[in-house]
Amino acid sequence: MAQQLREAMQRLSKSIPKPGGGGGNNGNNAKLSETLSKGLTTALGLGTIAYFGSNCFFTVDGGHRAVVFNRLVGMKEEVYGEGLNFNIPWFERPVVYDIRTRPCNLQTLTGSKDLQMVTIGVRVLHKPDPSSLVWIYQRLGMNYDERVLPSIMNECAKAIVAKYNANELLQKRDVVSADIRRELMSRAAMFHLLLEDVAITHLAFSPEYARAVEAKQVAQQEAERAKYVVIGAQSEKQTIITKAKGEAASADLIGNAVKKNPGFMSLRRIEAAKDIAGTISKTSVGNKIYLNADSLLLNLLSDADDKFAKGVENKQGWFGNK
Repeated sequence: MAQQLREAMQRLSKSIPKPGGGGGNNGNNAKLSETLSKGLTTALGLGTIAYFGSNCFFTVDGGHRAVVFNRLVGMKEEVYGEGLNFNIPWFERPVVYDIRTRPCNLQTLTGSKDLQMVTIGVRVLHKPDPSSLVWIYQRLGMNYDERVLPSIMNECAKAIVAKYNANELLQKRDVVSADIRRELMSRAAMFHLLLEDVAITHLAFSPEYARAVEAKQVAQQEAERAKYVVIGAQSEKQTIITKAKGEAASADLIGNAVKKNPGFMSLRRIEAAKDIAGTISKTSVGNKIYLNADSLLLNLLSDADDKFAKGVENKQGWFGNK
């Protein structure tokens, strides 16, 4: 800007006629030229002062740091903190860095130890090392995170996931995340980057593996169901056996009772006749029953026991023997 004002003043001075010998006009022209020269010089001085005054200071906001590039010596080693800082206009140019924590997300496809394809997403909270901003600017520039983090995150995630089986990735998720964080912090320190947190945000397996896991779960459920069916069948079998043993024991007891005391059958006939008579008495009036009293076990006369005993002797299978 100062150079442009200087050139403009020189062109204006050349265009004004120089004072010559004699004459009123020449004197007036000389005074006008001198006045214009003084005015341009004053304007040039004020412009220079305004330019330097507006460009010799720069402000660093909160959560930021600045480094300065000097046209004569290159990058200055000093890192400028928050607030108002001085620099030489045109000779020096400030570069401001945001040192606040920022997130970076990466999703990559890799293989586990048992050769299962896994899609894993990792979120990293990072920031540059404030004391190494000069090194970062000289080698990585302003977009340091785009240059470094995707590559090292991809490599570290693949290296760690390859150490675990697919089921271990689900069961030991916190251990896997800690291993990835430790490896990433070691690699990021080589580039003067600070990592505050590393977390696994997404973990998904291939559709084939998901279907295989689902089929395995279904098969396990079917096996459990079949096991309970077998247990139920065994219980039912045991119940039938127990019931058959009980009936056989009951038949033996009844047979022994009949052999030892013939009056036992008479007592049973009386009980049966009582139940049959009660059932018949509850039928409606319109129902008529015409059956033999002996067939209905309702004949309780003295000769009925002899007839019943003879009938038992002539048949087999009632209580085991003839």
